[in-house]
Amino acid sequence: MSSYVRQIPAAASADAVAHFSRSFTFETDCWDVHAALQQGSPDFVLLDVRSGELYARGHVPGALHLPHGKIIESKLAAWPAGTLFVTYCAGPHCNGAARGALRLAQLGRPVKVMAGGITGWLDEGFALATAA
Repeated sequence: MSSYVRQIPAAASADAVAHFSRSFTFETDCWDVHAALQQGSPDFVLLDVRSGELYARGHVPGALHLPHGKIIESKLAAWPAGTLFVTYCAGPHCNGAARGALRLAQLGRPVKVMAGGITGWLDEGFALATAA
């Protein structure tokens, strides 16, 4: 008897390559964001889309606060149309980053989600900043 893991066969290699390659067009990870921020002048805008209270308690250093429900064109006017945005929220249990990414995409902006959010950031051992 096969396990639940094997009940549905794995995808063909070509399909797996296409699927996993495509997933990187939608997301990045905490390690890559951290490395880019450490280099200075990142080539993206990092958005913390959580509440103001959560942002104040701790956020990724260099992240701007813009709750997903407040993402509107006028708030994005400071950045050229091709600017890449990266959104994050509390972690895998939260869909705020996806909500923010959807709003940005609906406004025609390039966007990725930082997989793991704050939970992933802390799991990697990276420090948070607090609002002054």
